[in-house]
Amino acid sequence: MTRVVRWRLLLGVLGMLGMLVAASACATGPEAVHLVFVGDIMLDDGPGRLIRRGGDPLAPFAAQLQNADYRIGNLECPIATVGQPLDNKIFSFRADPAVLRVLRGRFDALAVANNHSGDYGQAAFLETLEHLAGQGIAAIGGGRQLAEAHRPLWIERRGLRIAVLAYNEFKPRSFEAGADWPGIAWSEDSEVISDIRAARVAGADVVIPFMHWGWERERRASERQRQLAHLMIDAGADLVVGGHPHVTQDVEYYQGKLIVYSLGNFVFDGFDLPAARTGWLLRLTLDRSGLVAWDILAAQIDEEGTPHPQQDIATPCGRAGDSLVRECVGP
Repeated sequence: MTRVVRWRLLLGVLGMLGMLVAASACATGPEAVHLVFVGDIMLDDGPGRLIRRGGDPLAPFAAQLQNADYRIGNLECPIATVGQPLDNKIFSFRADPAVLRVLRGRFDALAVANNHSGDYGQAAFLETLEHLAGQGIAAIGGGRQLAEAHRPLWIERRGLRIAVLAYNEFKPRSFEAGADWPGIAWSEDSEVISDIRAARVAGADVVIPFMHWGWERERRASERQRQLAHLMIDAGADLVVGGHPHVTQDVEYYQGKLIVYSLGNFVFDGFDLPAARTGWLLRLTLDRSGLVAWDILAAQIDEEGTPHPQQDIATPCGRAGDSLVRECVGP
């Protein structure tokens, strides 16, 4: 090998190392914001019984939640003492306010735009909003009337303004908020697009819709999910995160933007289907340019509904500029 060839090889290696260092600095620099999303958190039944015994279903993930700048999940039940279960539902959930002790300090915001928030009626829904506010936890995708339900969650960290919007499109639609009554934000295409554009006009650097959609137990996203996800990105969303099917679903890029169709369950019991006992914790690194890097940590859910981190399972991941979803192993 000639001296010139060796010199060119050395320059190439140094160039690659420089790019890796720059990418690492971009992902962990002082301007970066680290967000965590998880799927369905249901604190009735098995998880509720565990909490009453003094247990904590979120304890195995305490470190991962603590390490994020902002933590968001989907609250798949009202937290209340009032109301009656609806007659027309197979499953109706209601968690005791005692469960708030495991949410406090673990989550900064919880989506209530789902098909179980109204299980015990409007009074229980309103009590839920009060309990969350009392713990310093923001509610996304629901409110005392329609305008509040569609109001974005604003996250402001290190000069970055992030708007998170949440919607449900799985029955019953009777939980939807109205002009003067409480409820959730329903996923009506025209309203979703309008909300995304309004958030951008209001100064959002990053816009993230958090969707409750799709068919239960289906591992692949439906055509409806794909159509709506693409529509939201075309309207200005920077990435889309979803849940509801009780299983994880596929991940894709569209126009260079990330779509995670379903995070699956996070705290939930009562499922025999193995796929329903695996969930994802999604970690996002963001800056003013948008999504810098992302990865997923798998959770294995035990009989009582408690998730346990699975560090050695390969899960989707990626970085800015990727065109294909990669697989990563490790924390």
